[in-house]
Amino acid sequence: MTSNSERQAVFLDEIGVCPLWKRRGLPASLMSADLPAAEPAPERVQATHAEKRTNTVFGVGDEKAKWLFIGEGPGRNEDAQGEPFVGPAGKLLDNMLLALGLKRGDNAYIANIVKCRPTDANGKDRPPTAEEADACMPYLQRQIALIQPTVIVALGKTAALSLLKRDPTTPVSALRGTVHRYADLPLIVTYHPAYLLRSPVDKRKTWADLCLAMKIFADAPSGV
Repeated sequence: MTSNSERQAVFLDEIGVCPLWKRRGLPASLMSADLPAAEPAPERVQATHAEKRTNTVFGVGDEKAKWLFIGEGPGRNEDAQGEPFVGPAGKLLDNMLLALGLKRGDNAYIANIVKCRPTDANGKDRPPTAEEADACMPYLQRQIALIQPTVIVALGKTAALSLLKRDPTTPVSALRGTVHRYADLPLIVTYHPAYLLRSPVDKRKTWADLCLAMKIFADAPSGV
């Protein structure tokens, strides 16, 4: 296994964008057949959200993973390819996984709060509304129940606030450094990879968050 110092070096090297990532074309296998029937979404959610999708992006990775990473929702690239976290943000997330000794398809599963790309009136990406997040939550809850992870990592504000049901004005900085609970599982909050691309100075804070997650994982009872 990669040593802690090597893991840290790999992740912090992302400030210079190290060429460690390649696409891993694993299919999203926790599909709708395994998921519960959700309450019908309000018409406005359907009109602005699901009906404009190219693909429903359920998730990707190891279905028996001990690590579950949850982001916001698919953007244009994810909608086109049907897989979460592709492009530059996906490259950074893959290097974050590598820093933990993980990779897509190997003890890590990646999902989002919403499964369809939210767009604004001009067809551009936007964060999902609380209404959209609530409409998709039963699917995510079923994914968590099926995967049974040891640790959940919430990537960014939308994921953190949706899971923890906090006030919409709560910043990610106020939720970092604490072990939260969701569905009786430990949950760590950190910054979204897309935000880190805009604010690379906060990558070191994210490394601290990942170290906290590693400690929680290491301290979990054997077999969990």
